[in-house]
Amino acid sequence: MPGFLSWITSLFSSPQPPTQVLPEARLINPAKAQTNDDLENGLELTHRLEENLFCWLLDAKPSALTGEPSSATEILGELENRLTEGQMDELPRQPLSLPMLLRALADESTDRQSVTDIILRDPALTDQLLQVSNSPFFRHGDKTIESVDQAVFLLGIDGIRNVVSAAVMRPMMAARNSGEALFAQRVWRWGLSCARASEQIAKLHNADTSAHFMAGLLPALAYITLYRELQRICRARINSAPTPALIRQAMTRYQWSTSQLLAKAWNLPPRFSALLLAAERPAPKQDQTPLNDGIIIGTREVLLHANQRNLPEADLPNVVQLNPQQIKLVRESLLAMLRDEGRSPARL
Repeated sequence: MPGFLSWITSLFSSPQPPTQVLPEARLINPAKAQTNDDLENGLELTHRLEENLFCWLLDAKPSALTGEPSSATEILGELENRLTEGQMDELPRQPLSLPMLLRALADESTDRQSVTDIILRDPALTDQLLQVSNSPFFRHGDKTIESVDQAVFLLGIDGIRNVVSAAVMRPMMAARNSGEALFAQRVWRWGLSCARASEQIAKLHNADTSAHFMAGLLPALAYITLYRELQRICRARINSAPTPALIRQAMTRYQWSTSQLLAKAWNLPPRFSALLLAAERPAPKQDQTPLNDGIIIGTREVLLHANQRNLPEADLPNVVQLNPQQIKLVRESLLAMLRDEGRSPARL
């Protein structure tokens, strides 16, 4: 099953060794190119960006991401079986309030009070929504949001859609123990950055901004799900934790399929699966999707803020389908949030 930083063109289909990541399995994919040389250059640039991302997420050196333990084939085979048979122990269950909220937020006739009432019926969601609303990624000016009604009023129906998406996913991605604390914190920040970038780019294309925001978060939730499932399998089979190389291999191979499984398990509207599929396997003549470009820019900016190895700014126009002014607008939006997040004592 193909993976997903691929989270773009017709890619090479020639056979490759099993230990290599096929281009179609990557989450980060470059924009379509005019020539094969341009395509190869774009693939090389995004491959390095993806490697830098995994070094940061897993707190590992590049050398630690290569190689394969003797048990890798067996472990990855079990992981794939669990995915295809829908038997992932760590797959998050559908939040109870989500279907009703999605229907309400998709209905243009829904008023502010109706949305507020649905949220207030779920105390846990209410608490998470207020925390997310007051985080640097969503805070509306310097004013503290103290109630759901105030959040809906200040953010508007469009704004509250994204806060709901983040509030629903945040508890599922909170660290369970010290061993996964750093990974969980970093993958959440990365997910928010990709989601916000995808939302901003969708706005430039007059596309569905809220759907792109939530779709931009799904890869991060897929990563934490795969991370935990792999831990379970390794404890049972080899009585030890998976290596960074094995974690990376699992994520690059199954990231897209796990994102699709999440969308299916949560009964998300068909447009979410369509967005994921278009980003994973674009048609030959298809333009770059906001989700593709959002993942590239979101990844680059979160790495830049963390002072990690990165994609040079001059190379951005070679891997996204945005003009320099559009790139600047999206980057400025992200950098403002990342700077505020770094200064805030109340961090997500």
